[in-house]
Amino acid sequence: MRKHLFLSIIFLLVLLAGCNNDKSPADNEETPKNEKKKVSIMLDWYPNAVHSYIYVAQEKGYFNEENVEVDIQFPANPTDPMNLTAAGKVTLGLYYQPDVILAQANEDIPVKAIASIVREPLNYTVMLEESSIQSPKDLEGKTIGYPGIPLNESLIKTMVTNDGGDYDKVNMIDVGFELESSLVSKRADAVTGTFINHEVPVMESKGFKTRYFNPVDYGVPNYSEIVLLTSDDTWDKEQDAIQAFWRAAQKGYEFMVEQPEEALDLLLSNQDQANFPLDKAIETESLNVLLPKMDTDGEAFGTLDETSWEEVRDWLHEMELIKTKPEVDDMILDVSTGEMFSKITK
Repeated sequence: MRKHLFLSIIFLLVLLAGCNNDKSPADNEETPKNEKKKVSIMLDWYPNAVHSYIYVAQEKGYFNEENVEVDIQFPANPTDPMNLTAAGKVTLGLYYQPDVILAQANEDIPVKAIASIVREPLNYTVMLEESSIQSPKDLEGKTIGYPGIPLNESLIKTMVTNDGGDYDKVNMIDVGFELESSLVSKRADAVTGTFINHEVPVMESKGFKTRYFNPVDYGVPNYSEIVLLTSDDTWDKEQDAIQAFWRAAQKGYEFMVEQPEEALDLLLSNQDQANFPLDKAIETESLNVLLPKMDTDGEAFGTLDETSWEEVRDWLHEMELIKTKPEVDDMILDVSTGEMFSKITK
C-alpha cells in the first residue's frame, strides 16, 4: 500500500520538474470574492472507507457552501502525497504520522501535519486464527512477513521486547505487499504492514479467520495512522482556502458518523472502478473499524495531539530511525487557528 523508499530523491525530482510549470496551488494570488477557492488533495491510496467524509462533503455541497472547488487526486506512487504536497503540486495530502517525522528529521522535507484523520494505528500484526501465536513473545522462532519497511521492523522489535521476548530470534522476511498471500499460504507465520480496516476484512471475506496484535498494547506509542498535510509555503499563501476546505470536511465527518451507510453509498458512487473496485460489505466493515479510531472524544475532528508527536518522535529516535529530534512546532500546525501548538493553551 505504500511507502517512503528514496523519499528525498523522488522529492527532489518532483521539485525540479515543478520549475517548468507556470502555476501550483501555492502560486495563486488572493482569490476574488466571487471566485471559488481551488484546493487539490491527494489521497493516501485509492478511494476507500477512510475517505468517505471527503466525498460526503463533495456530494452534499459542503465544499460549495464554503466556496471551495476541490480536486481529489489519487497517488501514482506511494510517496506522492508527501512529495507532491511538499513541492506545492497539490494543496493537501493524506499521509502517515511516523513518516512525517521521518521526513522532517532525515530529509528536512517542508511539510506540516494540520489535522489528524485516523487517531490510532491501523497497521497491526496479523496471524491466522488457528496460529499458536498468542502474544508477541511467541513470534520468537517464527517467520514474519512485512513490506521491507524499517518502521515495521521497529514495530515488531518493540512489541516482542516489551512482551519479554528476544527480537533477534524473529525471522523477518520482505514479502513486498504480498501480505495476504504470504499468510494464507503459510510462507509467513504472521504479517505486519497489514491494515485491519482493509487486509483483515478482505481475508475474512474469503473465509480466513484472523487474530491480531495492536502495537500500542505492547509498548509502541499511540500514533495517528493518517494525517492531513500541507507545505509551509502553501499554508502561508493558501490558509483561507485550506481552512474553508477543512470546515466542509468536518461537516462531512459529522454526516459520516450520523449516517454511515449513506456516506458509504456516496463513496461507492465515486470509487475508481477500473483500478480499485470496492466491495460494499468490506467497506462497511472497514468503516466500522475506522469510526472508533477517528473519534475525537469530544474534541473537534482533526485535533492533533502534541504529546503523541513528542512520544512518537522519541520512539523513532530510540529505534535509530532518526538521528535528530525535530521540534513539534516544526511538524504540526492547528488547521483551525493557524497557530503553532506551543502558542495554544489546552
